[in-house]
Amino acid sequence: MTSPAIAISDNTSNDPRQRAPLITCAPDCALITETVCRVVEREKTPLAWYAAFAVSSSFTVVMFLAIGYLFVRGVGVWGNNIPVAWAWDIVNFVFWVGIGHAGTLISAILFLFRQNWRTSINRFAEAMTIFAVICAGIFPAIHIGRVWVVYWLAPYPNQMQMWPNFRSPLLWDVFAVSTYATVSLLFWYLGMIPDLATLRDRAASRWRKLAYGLFALGWRGSARQWHRYERAYLLLAALATPLVLSVHSVVSFDFAVSQVPGWHTTVFPPYFVAGAIFSGFAMVVTLIVPARAFFGLKELVTIRHLDNINKVILATSCIVGYAYATEFFIAWYSGSQYELFAFLNRARGPYYWAYWTMVVCNVVVPQVLWLKKCRTTPWMMVIVAILVNVGMWFERFVIIVTSLSRDFLPSSWGHYAPTRIDVAMLLGSFGLFFTLFLLFCRYLPMVAMAEVKAAVSHHPGSELRH
Repeated sequence: MTSPAIAISDNTSNDPRQRAPLITCAPDCALITETVCRVVEREKTPLAWYAAFAVSSSFTVVMFLAIGYLFVRGVGVWGNNIPVAWAWDIVNFVFWVGIGHAGTLISAILFLFRQNWRTSINRFAEAMTIFAVICAGIFPAIHIGRVWVVYWLAPYPNQMQMWPNFRSPLLWDVFAVSTYATVSLLFWYLGMIPDLATLRDRAASRWRKLAYGLFALGWRGSARQWHRYERAYLLLAALATPLVLSVHSVVSFDFAVSQVPGWHTTVFPPYFVAGAIFSGFAMVVTLIVPARAFFGLKELVTIRHLDNINKVILATSCIVGYAYATEFFIAWYSGSQYELFAFLNRARGPYYWAYWTMVVCNVVVPQVLWLKKCRTTPWMMVIVAILVNVGMWFERFVIIVTSLSRDFLPSSWGHYAPTRIDVAMLLGSFGLFFTLFLLFCRYLPMVAMAEVKAAVSHHPGSELRH
């Protein structure tokens, strides 16, 4: 029988006398397990999943065909020119690296602060982090042009005495992003081990039992195993926490260490970190709202979870808006005509449409989240999240393209226009991202069952039934 405290459709109330529960289904271990596992154990895959997978994989194929064409013809097939030598390749790289920041924040930092509302959404965010980093890693490898000598970037002794320039921020990116990807992958996989063991024990077919048993690493749920698991999870969370601040700070150094007007500013590291968390949480909303509706997870991923995510989006939107204003103040206060021109050129120059799209999507649109109705209505928050991601992509475009197109000398000014290959690779990166996400939804547990049960059991007034 369902607990009477659970008959709540809106669990976002903040009544101090009775706090609303995190999940709106009965606090029953078997029911939580059944809700999550039924998606993976379904014999017939829904046709809608096949349709979405066909669309996303088609875009992925187009991207790899474009990359193959790039290898044959060279980077001249892009719209890159002089002075805009960095264009959509680096724009896409910085955008996808930023998307992955929400996963580490939700998983590590909120875990250390014992925020139980993370338990139903952390698996989505962690998976999103891995897939976003995979998409991001494609672009640095191909933007250098001569991809056949990419191994020169690896710091190993060789007969040619070719060594990377360790003072280059581009090499710092390699170390920072690879470390971030490794820790995020370990964090994601470690958290799934108890749930993989559950799928192994419930598996009806032999190949499922073998596959899930292989990745469950012999998990039996003993007291000793739980002790080791919790200690390892805590250590990984503590290790991953500095990465939230360090990774995108290092990415911002690609720009901040130069003398290009509009880049040479100390506000870039915190500005980039806030923007990364901002775009990452927006992507979490974009993914999780359709997934919870399609796979029947509304009782585990509740409106309260989405409300909390939207509050983070609102807070980071205000920080990003403050950073935009700070850039103009610094340019004016510096007394440098080049710095002031760079920012005025963003607002009134040939790319003014990109700048104002960025401001509207990142600063103006999220302000509707002050209204509780907008924070708790799924279709409204999805629209806001999509516009935020559009705005964050344009932010990267504005930073890179507008600053390079009009540098110190008017004689060196130029204009950038993307080619069909640029567009194909941008759309293809989204195709790869959603292809990986759809595979994750179909074959792996989307919600951390063990963590949800632990969070519910500690909720005041709940009695977890086994």
